[in-house]
Amino acid sequence: MSKVFRARFLAGLNEARLPIPGNVPGKWIVDCSHVGKGISALKYLSRYLYHGVISEKNIILNQNGRITFQYTESKTGKTRNRTLKGEDFLFLILQHVLPKGFRRVRDYGFLHSNAKKLLVVVQLILRVFLPVIKERPRPVFKCPRCQTPMIILGFRYPGLEAG
Repeated sequence: MSKVFRARFLAGLNEARLPIPGNVPGKWIVDCSHVGKGISALKYLSRYLYHGVISEKNIILNQNGRITFQYTESKTGKTRNRTLKGEDFLFLILQHVLPKGFRRVRDYGFLHSNAKKLLVVVQLILRVFLPVIKERPRPVFKCPRCQTPMIILGFRYPGLEAG
């Protein structure tokens, strides 16, 4: 499956006329499993896009060249512990490191901070409807004498004044 994915991915880059890094590895590791559609797929993918592979709190023990870490088994949802030799643990972590020339998705494309309109279009196409967050109204400061709203021009901090 990794050969097919690699071939289709590179063909897609060629069709889109995007540059392909010169050091693309010959062998790819592809773990392809169904994660659902819509929100469930976005939740699954977001764990890998915005956070590291394993957080420091999940590494329980590091003794005698062996690492014990905690993880959640995806099929059962149960928390498990696993102990590996240090080099095997690093091998698992390094499988998630992007090759040179590749970038994380969150910084580019429709997830870039300047692409809010494009993100709305993508959400419409994927039929992902996120709840609208209502802005809380700012508190109105009223004049203690006439009770009309005041406009704040600045703040004075008496402890910070010179002299």
